[in-house]
Parts: sequence; C-alpha cells; structure tokens
Amino acid sequence: MNRMEETKGLRGRTDIHFNCCQSVLVPFADQCGLSKEAAYQLGAHFGVTGALMALGMAGADNDAALELMRRFRANNQALDCATLLRLASQRGEERKCHCDRMVYEAVELLEEQLEKK
Repeated sequence: MNRMEETKGLRGRTDIHFNCCQSVLVPFADQCGLSKEAAYQLGAHFGVTGALMALGMAGADNDAALELMRRFRANNQALDCATLLRLASQRGEERKCHCDRMVYEAVELLEEQLEKK
C-alpha cells in the first residue's frame, strides 16, 4: 500500500477520526522516525500542518516548506482551516469532501517535496 492509499484508508475510517494533520502525518511516520501511534498523538491538535511536520522530521529545509505552502496557497487561496472551510462553503462543497481533498493534495505536495530531498 502506498502513502496515498493509506491516507485514503484513514480518511474513510468510521471507528476513529483522523484529523487533517494526522491523516497526512501517520502515513509518513516511518520516514519521520516515528511509530504510527506517536504520529497520531503528535498530530492530535493540529489541522493542515501535518505535511510541514513530516518535512521537518524528514530533514527537509525551509525552502521545501515554503514551496509546499506556496503551492498549496496558490491552489486553494489560503492556508488556514477557517478560510479554507469558508471558501468551500461558498462553493457549496460538502465539508468531508473538502477536507479529504485538502488532505490528498497535501500528501501529493509532500511526496513531491520529499522526492526532491
């Protein structure tokens, strides 16, 4: 199973909730030197910052983080959860679909940055 498949599996679970950060960070736990449980706990109180956590733990430099944020913002007009949710609501996008889409995009951007490392 690749990281995106694992992410989709986490987002589809109904027995336990994986927030945006956990959904991105847990599939990359091994690359960060963490257990999946530690990654789950680490990301418990964060939103879409899981990709930045994984970049830092994988030893990526500040330029990689800035590039990931630049590309995410260019695609979505914002980085903060409240604004992203407001924009999704204005478009009539259902919250779960919106959040899943944000998580999947973060995983794709993270994989691209880590491949460059």
